[in-house]
Amino acid sequence: MPDTHLHIVSFDIPYPANYGGVIDVYYKAKALTEKGVKVHLHCFEYGRKPQVLLDNQFFKVSYYKRDISKKHLFKSVPYIVSSRTSERLIHNLSKDNYPILLEGLHTCSVLEDPRLDDRKRVVRTHNIEHEYYQNLAKVETDIFKKYYFYNEAAKLKRYEKVLQKADMLISISKNDEAYFSTLFDKVDFIPAFHPFKEVNSKEGKGGYALYHGNLSVAENTNAVKFLLNNVFNSLDIPLKIAGLNPPRQLQNLLNTNGNGASNIELIANPDDDKLQELIENAQLNISITAQKTGLKLKLLNTLYNGRHCLVNEKMLSGSELDDLCVVANDQASMKRKIRQLFKKEFNSSGIAERKQKLNSLYHNGNNVERLIELIV
Repeated sequence: MPDTHLHIVSFDIPYPANYGGVIDVYYKAKALTEKGVKVHLHCFEYGRKPQVLLDNQFFKVSYYKRDISKKHLFKSVPYIVSSRTSERLIHNLSKDNYPILLEGLHTCSVLEDPRLDDRKRVVRTHNIEHEYYQNLAKVETDIFKKYYFYNEAAKLKRYEKVLQKADMLISISKNDEAYFSTLFDKVDFIPAFHPFKEVNSKEGKGGYALYHGNLSVAENTNAVKFLLNNVFNSLDIPLKIAGLNPPRQLQNLLNTNGNGASNIELIANPDDDKLQELIENAQLNISITAQKTGLKLKLLNTLYNGRHCLVNEKMLSGSELDDLCVVANDQASMKRKIRQLFKKEFNSSGIAERKQKLNSLYHNGNNVERLIELIV
C-alpha cells in the first residue's frame, strides 16, 4: 500500500504506551504502519516528552503544545477540547487531502474548522466522555476537583453534537457503539489495539490473588479499599496490590503493623517486567471498576497473560469477553468465588478457549484491515 497516507491526531504523545488511551493509539498506528499505511502522527504535548522512537517508526510526527492555562476553564467548550486547539495543526492538515483520524472527543475542534470540511474525518471514541467525567466526580473527594468534573461533564454532553460533522465514529466497545448509534448515523465497532500477540497464561496454580492499577486514580484506590475492607478482611488468602503512585492514605491502610493484615502486600511502582511477572504467577487476577465506559486494557493483559480472572460486570462493559471471566458483583459472591478459584487449577482447556476468543475478536492484524477498509 505504497501511496496510502493517514493523519492521526492524538490527545497525548502515545509513547510510552503505558495507560489505556495511548495504548490503543500507539498500537493502532503501529499496526497501520505494518500494513504499509504512511502514518502522519500529530501529538498534543503536556507532561510527556517528544519521542525519537515515534519519529523513527512513523512517516511524520508533529508535536503541539497543549495550552493548559486556566482560561480554558471558563469557556463553554470543554477544557479537554479547548486546551487542544492549534492553528499550526490545522495548517499542517490542510497541506494535503489525506483522511484524518481524530483520537477521542478531545481532538474534535478539528471538526469545527471549515477549512477541513471537504476532508474525510473519522473519530475514534475512547469513551462516552460525559459519563466518564460524571463518574470521576462521584468518587472525587476534593470539592474543587468534584466541581470541575461535574462542570466538564455538562460541557462534554453539550459538545458531543459536534460528532455529527464526522464521516464516521469508531467505538472502542459494544456498549459505546450502542450509545452512539442512537445519536449518529455511521457508527462502527473495532476493539482496542494492544501489545499482546498470543495467550501466555500458565497452567497450574499460583500462590496469591492480584489487583493492579494506577493507584493515584481515585477509582482504583476505592476498588482497593473495597477489597481490603469488605472482601479480604475475612479471607486467609494472600493478596498483592501493585500499582503506580499509591497515595499516603492507601499506604497507611495497607501498613501491616497498623491492621494486622499479614496476607496483604503492597508493591508500589513496579516496572513493566515486575508487573508482568506478578500477573503471570498469580492464581487469580481481580479487576473491578465503578466505571462501565470504554474498555479496560488491563483486563486484556490479565486474559492474555494471567490465570483465572475475577471481574464485576462493569469491567466487562461491552467487551464481549464475558465467557472468559468469572463475574462477581458484591462482597459475598466475591468471597465465595475467590475461595473456589484459589483451589482450582488453570488448565489447557481454559487457555484454548482464550486463544479462540481473543484471536477472533482482539487480533490486531484482523482489526487493522477492517480499519483500513473504513478509513482509507
